[in-house]
Amino acid sequence: MTGDHLPTAYCCSIVPPHILERLAHSADAEIADAARQALRDVAEGMLHRRAHAAPESRPGSKPRLAPGTLESGPQRLICDAQGGTTLPGTQVRGEGEPDTGDVAVAEAYDGLGDTWQLFADAFERNSLDGRGLPLRATVHYGENYDNAFWDGTQMVFGDGDGKIFGRFTASLDVIGHELAHGVTEHTAGLMYQGQPGALNESMSDVFGSMVKQRRLGQDAADADWLIGAELLIGELAGQALRSMKAPGTAYDSPLLGKDPQPGHMDDYVETDDDHGGVHINSGIPNRAFYLLATALGGASWEAPGRIWYAVLTGPGISADCDFVTFAGLTVDEAIGQYGVQSPEVAAVKSAWAQVGVLGGAESDGEGPVPVVDLPADPGEPVPAPVPDDSGEPSPEWPGVPEEGGVGHHERGPDDMEHEGEVPAGAVVEVTRSGGVAGLTARRSVALDELPAPQQQQWRSVLGNRTLQTLDAQAAASAARQHPDTYCYGVSCPTPPTEVSIREQDLPDDLKALLEETLREA
Repeated sequence: MTGDHLPTAYCCSIVPPHILERLAHSADAEIADAARQALRDVAEGMLHRRAHAAPESRPGSKPRLAPGTLESGPQRLICDAQGGTTLPGTQVRGEGEPDTGDVAVAEAYDGLGDTWQLFADAFERNSLDGRGLPLRATVHYGENYDNAFWDGTQMVFGDGDGKIFGRFTASLDVIGHELAHGVTEHTAGLMYQGQPGALNESMSDVFGSMVKQRRLGQDAADADWLIGAELLIGELAGQALRSMKAPGTAYDSPLLGKDPQPGHMDDYVETDDDHGGVHINSGIPNRAFYLLATALGGASWEAPGRIWYAVLTGPGISADCDFVTFAGLTVDEAIGQYGVQSPEVAAVKSAWAQVGVLGGAESDGEGPVPVVDLPADPGEPVPAPVPDDSGEPSPEWPGVPEEGGVGHHERGPDDMEHEGEVPAGAVVEVTRSGGVAGLTARRSVALDELPAPQQQQWRSVLGNRTLQTLDAQAAASAARQHPDTYCYGVSCPTPPTEVSIREQDLPDDLKALLEETLREA
């Protein structure tokens, strides 16, 4: 891999961090090493590449396809990393070229094509950006690499450790999931935090499921609604990363723990971890889509998919869209497409009511009634990022956390009194959350128990208020968030420290310190 450390719009790994963290403590050294390598690559920013992509014009306009555009088909390019980590690797198959005999190359090539074909046939969309963006992938990345990710420019696939995870090209819905993050980036630009972030993750699961179901010729009733079922092997075969049908049931084993996803707002998880639980609470909109698709019957990419796609790419959605707002937009879209008294409208309302997002399912044409209290003055919606003069996405989001938001620490008299003091025996708690599975790693440790170099680094970081400075800078710049990357939390009583900082806002040396502290556990 090159030595560049450039910002990227998206760096999305398919294996949730809570799964990787569990495996990193496995008694099997090979499994533990593979999981640690996957965590290290994301946490140290080694996967970052710049995404040269311009969102669609707002509000809501979709690119008009020139005659014959879709007939020209996708533009695919597959490379082989040959067990290394240099991207993109050696080109082994281009568009229209014959099979190489390498099953991973064939699966990647076909998966990119199936994803392109779904968006073209079902939604008249030409690739991720609507303008024919070439689809690139690298296979055989790393040794025993337990991950697949979208870095904003291409897909990257590991071969797995051969014990828990097999080839990552084997799961078509995973390929569709990661590529769908690119569609979201080019359209709604949903913030990767809290409910907007959970919607971002859910959108990828929804479209990834459509890709798989379409390839298999399945109706909604025939599908298993599992994400990543083909990845797990050995004693874990038959389990998956997520279940859209029954969130919280995808896996339950000593190796992975238990699936933490809720399927109803009553069980919504309030957390600062995982960017506000984006990989956990996505189970709620996931189940709503499943309920809609099975209620209407037929193919999920027909009426259900058309409604979801129209909202994702339409003028009503904003980057800070929450569950209630998104649900209301889907009801409005169903009314617009099918009529106020239609079965489609009734099914949409019922689906959201069953997961506790909307109250009632009356077809009165007045839209849904939210069951969640909203702020008296929620302020202006946050728009999706717009292109600058270069045609690239704006590097900044308007309107992310202000004072009192996640990670903000209000300084008081006690802070002033103890600022700069790092007493002997000071205890620091470090957390890391996020990643595709939303697993959380946590360690509390007295600084005196750490190796001398780490002690010195921590005393400097805490005494100089480095973390608070980074936290304030991140809030001021409102930097874009990257799906499936990590969020780090640091807590210390003295000097008073309570911050939550996104991976992309941390310098490499500080990320390395946080990772080393966690790895010592």
